[in-house]
Amino acid sequence: MVEIESLAAFEQHLASGKSLANVILQGLDLRGQNRTLLGADLSGTVFLGCELEKDALQAVLARGAMVFPPFSGLPYSPYRGGLYTPEELYAGFDPARPETYADTPDARIYAHWNSRGGANPPSLLETLAQRLHDHAVTDAMEEVLAQQGRPRKVVAIMGGHSMLRGQPDYRAVAELARELARLGFFLVSGGGPGAMEATHLGAWFARRSEAELASALDVLAKAPSYKDREWLARAFEVRAAWPLRDEDHPACESLGIPTWHYGHEPPNPFATHIAKYFANSVREDGLLTIAKGGVVYSPGSAGTIQEVFQDACQNHYNTVGVVSPMIFLGQEFWTRTRPVYPLLEHLAKGQEYARYLLLTDSKERIVQALVDFDRELGSQTAR
Repeated sequence: MVEIESLAAFEQHLASGKSLANVILQGLDLRGQNRTLLGADLSGTVFLGCELEKDALQAVLARGAMVFPPFSGLPYSPYRGGLYTPEELYAGFDPARPETYADTPDARIYAHWNSRGGANPPSLLETLAQRLHDHAVTDAMEEVLAQQGRPRKVVAIMGGHSMLRGQPDYRAVAELARELARLGFFLVSGGGPGAMEATHLGAWFARRSEAELASALDVLAKAPSYKDREWLARAFEVRAAWPLRDEDHPACESLGIPTWHYGHEPPNPFATHIAKYFANSVREDGLLTIAKGGVVYSPGSAGTIQEVFQDACQNHYNTVGVVSPMIFLGQEFWTRTRPVYPLLEHLAKGQEYARYLLLTDSKERIVQALVDFDRELGSQTAR
C-alpha cells in the first residue's frame, strides 16, 4: 500500500492521476478537500489521524474507508509521518538562556508523559496514543534506514550516559564514530548524553578535520555532564560553529533512538534523525535489531550491560537473520571493572557468534573488524 504523509505528496499523487484506493493517508489536514475525496475511489483507503470535515467523514466511512480519528489535547502527534529532528524537538530553545529548554516540544512532551502517570498511565486512551506514536516512529525509522531503496550499513555504539565530555573515553568514541562514518557506516545510538552523544558528534564531524573535532571537544568540555546548566547550550554552540553543509549529507547523518522514559536526559542535538519513543522496551530491542552491521560497547553501566545480553540473545538464537559482531572497547573495563566479557565468551562457546566477539583498546582493530564483516555480509548477499 502507498503511504502519503504530507499534503505536498497528496497533491502530487492526485496530479499524476493515481487513485486513492489502497492508499494510507497519515496525519493530513484534509479539510477543504471534500470535492476531491467524494469523487475518489476509496476502496481500501485508510485515514490515520487526518482532519476531515463532517460531510467528508460520513461519506468516506459510508464508502468503506477505514478512519482512525485524531486525538485532541496531546503535545505530540500519534500519527506522525516522519522522525523527529533536533530542530523540531528543540524549537524555541535559546542557548543564551538554557532555562528555555522547558518550553521546547521535547520538554513539554516529557512533562505531559509525567503528568499522565509516566510508564503506567491510568488512561486507556493515553496508552493507545503512545503505542500509535511509537508504531509511527518505527515506520518512519524503517524508511530512513532504506537509503534510496538500499539498506544502510548500520553500526551501533553503546555506552553510558554518565560518560563525561572531556574524558578520554568520550574522545575515543567520537573519533571511532567519525572514522566509521567516513567509511560509509550509518551510526546509531540510544540518542542521549555521554557515549551516545560522542557517537553522533563523531558522525557530525565526518567531513571535517581532526583539528576541528578537537576544537569542538574543547567547547563541549566546558559543560561535561548533561546535568550541567550549559550542557545543551554548548552543544548548540558547536552546531553553530561547525554546521552541516549541503555536501556533508549523507556522510554525516546518524540516528539517535532515545526515550521519554528517561526524559530527564535530553536527546543530544548531533543526531540528524531522532526516533524518540515512549516505550523503552520497544526502543531497546529495536535499536539492537537494526544494528546488523555490528555493535560496539564502550564503557557503561547497567543499561549498557542489559544491551550486551539482549544483543547476545539475538545472536545466540539468530532471531534477526544476521549474526553480527559484538565488539568491546576497553579491555580493563570489560574484564575487571565490569567483567562481562569473560561470561559472554563462555556463553558463546560453540555458537556462531563466538567468532564475532572482540575485546580491544584499539580503534583501528574495531574499524577493521567492522569493515571485514561488512565485506563478508556483502558477499553472502551477492550469492
